[in-house]
Amino acid sequence: MVTGHRYRIVSGAGVALLTVAAVLVANTEGVQNVVVSTVPVVERLRPAVLTGEDLLFRLVLVTGVVTALLAPLYKPRPRRILNTIFRAERRVFVAGLALATVGYFDHSSRVPRATLLVTFGLLAVAIPLWLVAIRHRPTDGPERALIIGDDPVEISRITSAIDAPVVGYVAPPTPYSGNGDDAGPAVADGAGLVREQPAGEVEIPYLGGLSRLESIIVNKDVDTAVFAFNETDREEFFGVLATCHEFGVDAKIHREKADTVLVADTPGQEILDIDVEPWDWQDRVVKRVFDIAFAGFGLLVASPLLAVIAVAIKLDSPGPVFYSQERTAEFGETFTVYKFRSMVQDAESKTGVKLSEEDAGGRDPRVTRVGRVLRKTHLDEIPQLWSILVGDMSVVGPRPERPELDEDIEREEGVTDWRRRWFVRPGLTGLAQINDVTGHEPEQKLRYDVEYIRRQSFRVDVAIVIRQIWKVLGDVVETVLKRGE
Repeated sequence: MVTGHRYRIVSGAGVALLTVAAVLVANTEGVQNVVVSTVPVVERLRPAVLTGEDLLFRLVLVTGVVTALLAPLYKPRPRRILNTIFRAERRVFVAGLALATVGYFDHSSRVPRATLLVTFGLLAVAIPLWLVAIRHRPTDGPERALIIGDDPVEISRITSAIDAPVVGYVAPPTPYSGNGDDAGPAVADGAGLVREQPAGEVEIPYLGGLSRLESIIVNKDVDTAVFAFNETDREEFFGVLATCHEFGVDAKIHREKADTVLVADTPGQEILDIDVEPWDWQDRVVKRVFDIAFAGFGLLVASPLLAVIAVAIKLDSPGPVFYSQERTAEFGETFTVYKFRSMVQDAESKTGVKLSEEDAGGRDPRVTRVGRVLRKTHLDEIPQLWSILVGDMSVVGPRPERPELDEDIEREEGVTDWRRRWFVRPGLTGLAQINDVTGHEPEQKLRYDVEYIRRQSFRVDVAIVIRQIWKVLGDVVETVLKRGE
């Protein structure tokens, strides 16, 4: 078993070497003849043996694509055997599909079909076996824990509650003092200066700032990181979480802070596992590309309607065509969202900030005649495609609420963990929306949003988008038929 940087090097190098070996084996005429003669589906393929520069170019191309696409599996996460196999098989399939696509559009880069088939048949067996053989498993000895955070009281509480040996604590630049009231001067991140120990009887060494976190994890051979942040809904918290997942370190938090973090709640334990895994960079790229493509295509298709909607709004009631609002974004930040105006001008001047009664199936007197049609057909949401295009929103994610409404909902009984929705970028649609749950049902909405955060993947996003489009089409048809009557 290997861990840390060695795992990443060994796993990546092993995949590269296995790919080179698979290509060389597949490039022999004897192997190709055996496959063509025994597999009925490919019996019409002709053996094609590459030599010289052609072989070298394809060898580099295939190895580069396979090694790059399997990069997320080089993290030393303690995975189960079946999970490792399924993830590896999926990535190998994607790599084969990518090379076939490249060859289809660029004949000069095409790998002969017989070679490609044999190569990925071999890799589908060899790579999962390799990753299973070296997968990171918990060590037999005691865990080595590291505390990361900026709250002295929380660090002290964790030190007293954790059973594993604590190698030290890492903290961002923040005032630290013995009692938490008389704050001393801030210390620069990573300066390595000696600070006063956090409050408590157990003394643990200060190891440095967050900029040294990666080297500390590797050099101290850390197995577990326990978070001691005062605020758990900020980007700093999730940056550290991503680093822990990158190096195969189990991330945990004290039960007292678990109300604002997704955790695997184990009864009777004070230190709980954080049950949120950051996306791989490849998944983030795919999601962002999908967001841009969806928003761009949506704006292009809807462009003929924009002028019609604008004229209808102006003729129906006085006021601007668009209206803007501040909404809560990822990590509790805010951004400006734009929509077609569907209510009378200054609709909240008398009522204050409140949810529309139409969201609960009622009738809101503030909504105009044209606005009622726009809301029913979801056309008022078209300007939000711009927010997706510039990166303030995503196509799929928890619907962003007004900051004032967030505060009101948090004060309601049963929804004290509302901030868990801030772990991902807000979306145009989400699991709650396709299940017809609105802000009038905060507990149920939170349940759906948290479920999405746990299950999020590109496949889940596509499924949600398809269901939402189907619902929108249904609402449009229903509205047209009612108007026709």
